[in-house]
Amino acid sequence: MTVATSLIPGLDEIVKRGDPRRRGEIARAISDLFFQDPAKLRPELIDLFDDLLIDLVPHAELTSRVDLAERFSRLDNAPPHLVNQLARENEIMVAGPVLRRSPVLDDAALVEIARLKGQGHLLAMTERPALSSVITDVLVERGDRDVVRRAAGNAGAVFSPGSYSELIKRAARDGVLTLKIGQRDDLSGEHLKELLNGTLDVIRRRLSTVVNPARQVEIKRAMAAIEEAALPPGPRRDFSAAQRTVLTLHREGHLGESALLGFAKAHKYEEAVASLSAMAGIRLSILDRLISGDRYDPILILGRMLNLGWPTVRALILMWHGPHRTPADADLEQARANFTRLMPSTADRVVKFWRNRQTI
Repeated sequence: MTVATSLIPGLDEIVKRGDPRRRGEIARAISDLFFQDPAKLRPELIDLFDDLLIDLVPHAELTSRVDLAERFSRLDNAPPHLVNQLARENEIMVAGPVLRRSPVLDDAALVEIARLKGQGHLLAMTERPALSSVITDVLVERGDRDVVRRAAGNAGAVFSPGSYSELIKRAARDGVLTLKIGQRDDLSGEHLKELLNGTLDVIRRRLSTVVNPARQVEIKRAMAAIEEAALPPGPRRDFSAAQRTVLTLHREGHLGESALLGFAKAHKYEEAVASLSAMAGIRLSILDRLISGDRYDPILILGRMLNLGWPTVRALILMWHGPHRTPADADLEQARANFTRLMPSTADRVVKFWRNRQTI
């Protein structure tokens, strides 16, 4: 400590009137003493170094402050007041290293800094090996897109239920964030369902390719639950017998437009939809929901894609109306005109989209 002791008498003068270069030299000299064997320093010596450096370092030139921040950020017994001072600097090149890794900073200090400083400081915090929920609450509340993405991708981050819900809400407008959340080990089944429910199909498919096999199974289960919840209220149709009938027709080579027309004319909804499902390669539950909606447009699209004749499409439309409702001739003529104008390429794209919904 002889060098430090020799500096103390003139320290006030250096702080008040010394130029940044001189202050930086003195700060480095004192710091070099600290770094000689920091693990053996007693608490009272660390406090002495803290008192010496806390007035010098802020007035040192930028390169000196950056260097000291990098070195002190890696020590678990760094001078605490100095580290907190460095973390609060507006210059992110100085604050960044200690915000990213210094074990000296506690949650209270990090929360205070996160509430007061800008996005660069928040972004640096997201790289810490561990983030408690009190910190991530502020990061999610104040953070921009990059901050939230980085926090969600940090495996050591813990999120409160409220912050998790906010992350998922923001993920509805951010595919990258969706992928990061979807790969988190702490993602619950309910949160997964919530995440998928607000996500575009293309992002769902991408997510299913980057997660582990166990999460892929969870995604499929969540999507099945979402589809089930989206079905209209009321009793569910039982397609089991119809599927057996269609399977027999397929095995015997008789599944085609003729069989479909017969089912439609007989108002056998389950058999007709099961036939369309097999012929178009669309999951039965999805096709049932499409056809049982308030418009018969899906019938026109399927008819064009499968190259069905108008008589078959017309019979399917009549079946859609039901045995006790007869559409006006003008309505049927309008449906025929729409069917005729529908481009096969357009119908193919729509059906491909419907098919893709069952791959996630």
